[in-house]
Amino acid sequence: MNQAITKTEFSFPNQKSVYYGKVRDVYNINDDFLIMIVTDRISAFDVILPKGIPYKGQVLNQIAARFLDETADIVRNWKISSPDPMVTVGYKCEPFPVEMIVRGYLTGSSWRLYKNGGRDICGVPLPEGLVEHQRFPEPILTPTTKADVGHDENISKEEIIRQGLVSGEDYALLEKYSLELFKRGTEIAAKHGLILVDTKYEFGKKDGQIYLIDEIHTPDSSRYFYKEGYEERQAKGESQKQLSKEFVREWLMQNGFQGDKGQEMPEMPQQFVQDVSERYIELYEKITGEKFVKVSDENVLRRIEDNINNFLKEQV
Repeated sequence: MNQAITKTEFSFPNQKSVYYGKVRDVYNINDDFLIMIVTDRISAFDVILPKGIPYKGQVLNQIAARFLDETADIVRNWKISSPDPMVTVGYKCEPFPVEMIVRGYLTGSSWRLYKNGGRDICGVPLPEGLVEHQRFPEPILTPTTKADVGHDENISKEEIIRQGLVSGEDYALLEKYSLELFKRGTEIAAKHGLILVDTKYEFGKKDGQIYLIDEIHTPDSSRYFYKEGYEERQAKGESQKQLSKEFVREWLMQNGFQGDKGQEMPEMPQQFVQDVSERYIELYEKITGEKFVKVSDENVLRRIEDNINNFLKEQV
């Protein structure tokens, strides 16, 4: 199995800074564009797990790059090129301090909130009598604040505008773009026998224009159900067969971890790491309809560095 890349320490020409996120290492090149290296790190409950997942970075980057291309007619996006299977280079934008989460179904954190008596998510009222994995009549927007450290927090549209996090004019566009992107993602997923359950979008501004940034419709940012058998499982009250990172969260919860203070991260057996890797590859093949080609090298870091440097030389 390929080595898992959990950290990079490159120094590129005209590099001004580097930001280490939960999964991505982002290099700022002269404030003109960003080099985003999608590592094999995996996070859940806003905590980075101790072991990397082989091929996860390649899966995420290639899915995101594909969906950025397939949605560019809806809203301009930050991508310029993908010079390596684990890398995307794009325009540097000033990010909005909120994430736009679109939910088509009552699942995951929204279900946990509802099950515990919550009947309002980010200012969106929910009726009584809903069941887990139930489809909403129309997708709902449940934005969150963006936290570099710790948990993102739910926030309403009204509060976002009141706090001046996003102007009312820009928020209306973010809302429009998010729902259109979710509709497109839903249509593409359906062609491959999947249901796009929920996802998050991040946006930024460059030269006064709104850009879609970061990843899109990946298993880290989205949840998918299998379309076949959804209605039958729902009618019987059974769990839905899903492709997402939720099974990692479920494994952590079963082992007594939800990211709360004082909880100890469980040891990740090698078999579990391999299972997670296979699940990511499975999602790639399901959502794209194509066979995943593992790019294996003895030295993945050297390959990444060489491919990025070759790209940068072409920009001079």
